[in-house]
Amino acid sequence: MRRRLLSVLSVLPGLLAALLVMAPAPAMAEGPRVLVIGDSLSAAYDMPTEAGWVALLQNRLGDQARVVNAAISGETTAGARARLPEALDRHEPDVVIIALGGNDGLRGIPLSAFRDNLMTMIEDARNAGASVLLAGVRLPSNYGSAFIDRFLGVYETVAEETGVAFVPRLLDGVAEDRAMMQADGIHPNRDAQPVILENVWPELEPLLNRD
Repeated sequence: MRRRLLSVLSVLPGLLAALLVMAPAPAMAEGPRVLVIGDSLSAAYDMPTEAGWVALLQNRLGDQARVVNAAISGETTAGARARLPEALDRHEPDVVIIALGGNDGLRGIPLSAFRDNLMTMIEDARNAGASVLLAGVRLPSNYGSAFIDRFLGVYETVAEETGVAFVPRLLDGVAEDRAMMQADGIHPNRDAQPVILENVWPELEPLLNRD
């Protein structure tokens, strides 16, 4: 009797494994995949990741979509351009949000290179089958109104030439309010994150609903 019991027990793990293999997998939510390519403004700089606007976007969409935050603090358009192809292959996004440029301006990268990098990223994303949303990023006021206007004009020109969805100012309603900025005057604080999401949402929502 004991020998028979031991024999039965010895095969139980195998039977359980077979049952797990045969059991139907839980249904996965079908929905768009969103890839965010950005810098510290999208990387939840100096705050919990779950407080950032990208995480809030995932919370809003729930299990109806998957949001991948590929934003890196200090990122430039050149750096993002180099790593975007691998990110497209890995995540196969339906929508790519490009929110870059601030570090280009701070580092004095030529506006022509800035423009070319944006154009290339948009082309790469579209070639991978993704829709694109371009978000403009401001520069500190001490860079002078003439340069800031030229800098912002790059976004406008790229958006017009490519026809991508466009948010002219990611930090609209935030950068002007010191209560929503961190002490450095460059990065938005935790209270600003819902406002940033609302700036993005009107342009993003139609892309999510495309067949």
